Amino acid sequence: MINETYKEMLGAKSVIRELSEYATARGREIGYENVFDFSLGNPSVAVPQEFTDEMIRLLQTEDTMTLHGYTPSLGNPLYKEKIAQSLNKRFGMNYGPEHIFPTTGAAGAISHAIRAITKPGDKALAFAPFFPEYRPYITGAGVELEVVPADTETFQINFDKFEEMFTKDVAAVLVNTPNNPSGVAYSTETLTRLAEILTAKSKEFGHTVYLLSDEPYREIVFKGADAPYVSKFYDHTLSCYSFSKSLSLPGERIGYVAVNPKCDGAEFIVPMCGQISRGTGHNCPPSIIQQAVAKVCDMTADLSVYETNMNIIYDTLVELGFTVVKPGGTFYIMPKALEEDSIEFCKKAKEYDLIFVPTDGFGAPGFFRMAYCIETEKVERAMERLRKFVNEVYKK
Repeated sequence: MINETYKEMLGAKSVIRELSEYATARGREIGYENVFDFSLGNPSVAVPQEFTDEMIRLLQTEDTMTLHGYTPSLGNPLYKEKIAQSLNKRFGMNYGPEHIFPTTGAAGAISHAIRAITKPGDKALAFAPFFPEYRPYITGAGVELEVVPADTETFQINFDKFEEMFTKDVAAVLVNTPNNPSGVAYSTETLTRLAEILTAKSKEFGHTVYLLSDEPYREIVFKGADAPYVSKFYDHTLSCYSFSKSLSLPGERIGYVAVNPKCDGAEFIVPMCGQISRGTGHNCPPSIIQQAVAKVCDMTADLSVYETNMNIIYDTLVELGFTVVKPGGTFYIMPKALEEDSIEFCKKAKEYDLIFVPTDGFGAPGFFRMAYCIETEKVERAMERLRKFVNEVYKK
C-alpha cells in the first residue's frame, strides 16, 4: 500500500511554484520580458568568476578519483576546515572542522539539525512569517511545529506570544534572519532577548533548548542594517547555511551545519549527523562542489543589485500608500495588500502581469511577497505597471 501521508501532500502544491509556472507559460504568450514575475527566489546575479575558474582548474588538473570519488561520510576535510576558518575570521567564533557538517543546502542542514537535537514527540517553535517548507522539514523528523504569530508592525519577534507558547515540551526554536519572506533582519536587541529567554527556559525546564538558525541570506545585508551573527548570542546554536544565495549556486545544493563549539553535546552532533544521513539517504553534497566552494567560501557574487532593486520597490510602495517594513537584507519585501484578502489582491495583480505571492502560507495573511532577484531595468518597468494597477483598481 502506498504511503497516504505523501499522497495527501500531492494536493498541497507550492503556491510559489504554481505562480512561477504560470509566469513562464504567460511569458510564452507575450514574451517573458513583459511578465513581471516576483514569485520565485532564484538568484539573478552571476556566480563569482573565481568559482568558475576553480571548477575548470579542478577538472583539468585533478585526478578523477579526487574529483568524483566518495568523500568521508562527515564531508570533505578541506571544505570543513575552510568553512570553520572563514566563520572564525568573520564572526570571532572558535569552530574547528569537527563542528562543520556539509549538507545539500540549508534544507539538508535543517533536516539534519532538527533530528540531532530532538526526539519524536517533541515540539519546535518558529516565528511568523516563516518559510512554509519548515513544516515538512520538522514534521518529517516526528516533531510538532508550532508557529508564533507575527509582530506585523516590525516583523521582529512577538515575545509575548513566544513566551506564552514556550512550554516544557519545546526542544528547539527555529529562526530565519534575514527573513524570507519579510526581508527583516533580527536586531541585536531581539537576539539578546531571545537568548535570555532560551537560557531561562532551559534552566526552568531542566533541559537544553536548542536554537536552529536558518541563514541562507546571511550575506545579503543592506547598508545600515543591524544583522549580527546569531550564534554569538546563544551557545546552544546550530547554524544552517546555504551557498545558494551568496554565491548564486542554488542548483548545486551546497551548505552546512555549523555547531557552536560551546553547544551542549557539540562533540557528538556532527558525528550524529553522519548517522542521520544513513537513515535519510543524504550522504554528502557532490565531491567536486565541496572542493570548489572550499576555494571561494569567503567570497560572494555581486549582491549589490538586490539593494538597488529593494530601494526602487520600497520607495514606489510607500509612494502608492502601501504599508511596508523596509527590508534589512535578502531579496524579498512583504507589503500589506490593499485589501483584506491578499489572495484576491494577487489575483487582480495577475491581470496586469504582476506576479506576487500571497503570504497566507507564510503565516502572514493580508500581506504578499515580492522576490526582486530580477534585472533592475525590469524592476523599473514593473513599478510603472504597479502604478497603473493600483491607480486603476484601487483609485490611488
